[in-house]
Amino acid sequence: MDNIYQSIEILSKEKGIDAQIVLDAVKDAMMIAARKHFRTTENYDAVFDEKSGGLKLYSVKTVAEVVADPSSEMSLAEARRVDPNAEIGSVIRIQKPTDALGRISAQTAKQVIFQKVREAERDTIYREYSDRVGELVNTTIKRVEGLDLVVDLGKTEARLPKREQSRLESYSVGDRVRCVIRIVDKSSKGPGVVVSRADSELVRRLFEQEVPEIYDGTVVIKGCAREAGERTKIAVFSRDRDVDCVGACVGMKGMRVQSIIRELRGEKIDIIEFSDDPVQFATHALSPAKITRVTVLDALDHHMEVIVDDSQLSLAIGKKGQNVRLAAKLLGWKIDIKSEEEKRQEVQNAINQLSTGAPVSALIEYGLAEATVDALVKGDIGTVEKLGSMTPEQLESIEGIDGESVNQIQQVINSYYGQEYSEQPGEYAPEPGAEISDESGAELGAQGASESATEAGAEVGAEVTPPVLEEADLSEAEAGENVADGGSATMLESAAEDANSDSAADPVLGSGAQSRSE
Repeated sequence: MDNIYQSIEILSKEKGIDAQIVLDAVKDAMMIAARKHFRTTENYDAVFDEKSGGLKLYSVKTVAEVVADPSSEMSLAEARRVDPNAEIGSVIRIQKPTDALGRISAQTAKQVIFQKVREAERDTIYREYSDRVGELVNTTIKRVEGLDLVVDLGKTEARLPKREQSRLESYSVGDRVRCVIRIVDKSSKGPGVVVSRADSELVRRLFEQEVPEIYDGTVVIKGCAREAGERTKIAVFSRDRDVDCVGACVGMKGMRVQSIIRELRGEKIDIIEFSDDPVQFATHALSPAKITRVTVLDALDHHMEVIVDDSQLSLAIGKKGQNVRLAAKLLGWKIDIKSEEEKRQEVQNAINQLSTGAPVSALIEYGLAEATVDALVKGDIGTVEKLGSMTPEQLESIEGIDGESVNQIQQVINSYYGQEYSEQPGEYAPEPGAEISDESGAELGAQGASESATEAGAEVGAEVTPPVLEEADLSEAEAGENVADGGSATMLESAAEDANSDSAADPVLGSGAQSRSE
């Protein structure tokens, strides 16, 4: 124990942590080992001796008038054997031999020290790297653990998981790679820092290093969407009108972007000019495809429809949908891509659907049960026209339709078409039994009576006046009124006489009678 402090200093410098943290860990380890060795519940305290450079172990007890717990209390007489000046309530320290601690106790102390040192080291790493998330760092592959790689950051180790690696890349121990700090985890058992080669932040940091205009803020990176090992789309914007943002990122003869592509092992990079207008931005983001038109379907939900020529559809979608997927991720919008032919078909189908007729659900207003409507819809009977063209046998073959439902459907169909026809304009047709009280009605009645008279005369060749009068159903009072109004009764008599005299000569009796009466 004499050289314990020297060992603590060496350990603290090696791990880069405070020596006092290591010293406290050693004290805690010594007290735990003492409790295990002496098999008591006494309170222990470890004190560093600056003169000897070692640690001394003491048992701590309180002087009490009546001893209730011997493990933590002692009588005044016992206390004065150790310290003559002891009083009631004094704290007495009794030194314990540290040489008596056995091998098991020493092993326990070692484990506690290592645990405390690891916790202290993890806290130090967290404080140092928690503010550096997203920073580009140079690392060296230290070892391979399964599919993951452990890299050396200098002061600590970091993990490069398989999911954070590009599929185009393979590494060996000793290779130097540039990564971005992805996560700093304080509670992790292994290395608390996770680095990434697949994160889109890596592309941002590489552009900042290669393009001075991005570093000084003249050109701003507005967004970046990446599928590691495949393709990256990056949107840039220039704050200076005289600076071409895309040209600055590409560089002379593409030197700047080619340098980044080499660093990413040949990954394709699309540099796009940012725009506040989502329609124009979508047109740029879907390059190299040529866009015909863009329609915003829902501005709140960020949903748009893009129409392209038939020859440009596969180019706009990209390999396995990669181009449109990256564009949607870059814009933050949902994008539906359709060709001109698909759009024409969609419009035509909508027109055809509108022209097919009224839906079956419209019959609910005419008394058709909702359960019957549901059964018809399930049976692929969607329109009233299709329902009206079906026979009762066809209707009963539908699941959920019985004979009673067929009768109800027939009644509702008749009501539907009857209402439909009554709403259409046409000639006036008085209902049977309706009274005709005006002059036009009297004329219509007289004309009907004369036509009936001529037909009867043509058939039997007898007097037709009494039957005509019975058919017209005119009383003497009504006949007098008609004569006063316009001589309709005289016209009827004249028409009857003409019908009797000329029935053989003139086959078109009605028209002849009408012309003579006139």
